[in-house]
Amino acid sequence: MAYEGQRGLSPVGLGIAIAINGGLLALAMMTATTVLRGPVDPPFEATAIPIDPPPPPIPDEVKPVERAVSDPAPAPLPVVPPAPYPVTGPTIESTEVIPPAPPTPLSLPTPPSGVGTGGPVTVATPLPVLVSASVDPRYRADFQPDYPAFERNIGRDGVVVVRVLVGSNGRVSAIEPVRATSDAFFEATKKRALSKWRFRPATRDGVAVESWREMTVRFTMQDS
Repeated sequence: MAYEGQRGLSPVGLGIAIAINGGLLALAMMTATTVLRGPVDPPFEATAIPIDPPPPPIPDEVKPVERAVSDPAPAPLPVVPPAPYPVTGPTIESTEVIPPAPPTPLSLPTPPSGVGTGGPVTVATPLPVLVSASVDPRYRADFQPDYPAFERNIGRDGVVVVRVLVGSNGRVSAIEPVRATSDAFFEATKKRALSKWRFRPATRDGVAVESWREMTVRFTMQDS
């Protein structure tokens, strides 16, 4: 039966079988590894390049030690006592009020005859020493007059400048207005000056005399 099968293979089937085999062979040849021909680079060889040794370390420069020269201690300043605390009161302005006495001529005796000629020599006496009146510090707190009620009610400040005649006993014997913000301020100043103000009287060669002084009194609501 097998023989009969082999004899029964047709030429067409044989051709198809041959074609299939040929296609498979061609496909196998196409997929085969392609060997490239040509020069081949030699393998890379690493070559050690000598490196110069590092330079020796530079020694640190030795710098001289700088010593700070301290300045000599300053001399202590002299101790100055503080100024005395100002005491509130009217401002006093100096005025030339004591007229100087006229110089008295002094006659010297005539020298004896034969020594010289001429009349008597007249020499002027020295001027007297004048000291103006000043506020007595024991009564300075009593110099500020009472604030006038009317001026206080309207909140007004004031300034009064007066001339006072200081007697040889240090009391005010007369007062004259120079300028004032109002009559009320002047009247309050006048009343206080005649009753409470005390001075160290002016002197001429150490002797107490009368003198005029100009006084300025300020009224401020902060001090009232």
